[in-house]
Amino acid sequence: MTYCVGILAGEGLVMIADTRTNAGLDNVATFRKLHVFRDPGKKLFALATAGNLGFTQSVISILREGLEREDGRFETLLDQPSMFRAAQFVGEVIRHVYRTDGPALEQHGASVEVSMLLAGQIAGRSLRLFMLYKAGNFIEATQDTPYLQIGEHKYGKPILDRAVTFSSDLYDSLKLGLISMDSTMRSNLGVGLPIDILVLRRDAIIPEVEHRIEAGEPYYAGEPYYHDLRERWSAALRKAHNDIPPPPYRPKPVV
Repeated sequence: MTYCVGILAGEGLVMIADTRTNAGLDNVATFRKLHVFRDPGKKLFALATAGNLGFTQSVISILREGLEREDGRFETLLDQPSMFRAAQFVGEVIRHVYRTDGPALEQHGASVEVSMLLAGQIAGRSLRLFMLYKAGNFIEATQDTPYLQIGEHKYGKPILDRAVTFSSDLYDSLKLGLISMDSTMRSNLGVGLPIDILVLRRDAIIPEVEHRIEAGEPYYAGEPYYHDLRERWSAALRKAHNDIPPPPYRPKPVV
C-alpha cells in the first residue's frame, strides 16, 4: 500500500510520501515514491506515485529519459514550459505505458491501478498541485481544497479536512501532513517508514527541506521529532475525548 499527500499553502508546498510496498506479510520492501525533477533555479517538479510499482517506475523512467516523438527526438518532463503542460505530459506518459504494458498485466490478473500527485513551479509562473488518475486526466488543488491525497488516504483525511487551509503556515502544514501520515500508519500496516518529505517555498524553485525520516531517526538537534509527534498526538486525542462531557442519553425509566 501507499499513502502520499500534497498540501498547497499560500506560503508554499508540502509533499509527503511513505516508502513501503506490501505484496503480503512476507514480501515487504522499501521503494521511493516521491521523485524530484529539477533544473536548478528554473524548474522543479515533485511527483508522488501510488499503485502498481512496475507501472509507476516505467512512467518515472520515461519522464526522465524522454518519450520518443515522431521526429525521433525524446521529450522529458523538464522540457515542459508550464505546470499545466507538465500535468498533460505526465498523463500522456501514463497512457503510453498503459498501451504498452496494460493488456499483458490485465491478462495475468495484475492490478494496473495508478494515481499520482504532481506539484512544483517554473520560474516566473505559479506554484501548482495536481492529482492524476489512471486515464491520465487530472484535477488541481485550489484555495478551497488546498490538499490532495493518493493511495490509502481515508485514515489521514479527517485531520486535513478539519485543520488545513490555504492560509495555513507552511510548517504547520508539514506538521498536519505528518499527523495525517501517522494516522494512516496506525490504521494500515501497508503504510510505513521511511517517510520522504519535501517543502518548497513559493517562488524559491529550490526545496527548503528535502528529507527522509527513518525509523527511530534523531531529527532536529538530536530530538526524535516524529516519534514525539506521534506520542503527543495520541495524548491530545485521549485528552480531548476525556474532556468532552459524556452523552446525556440514558435508558428510559420503566413505568
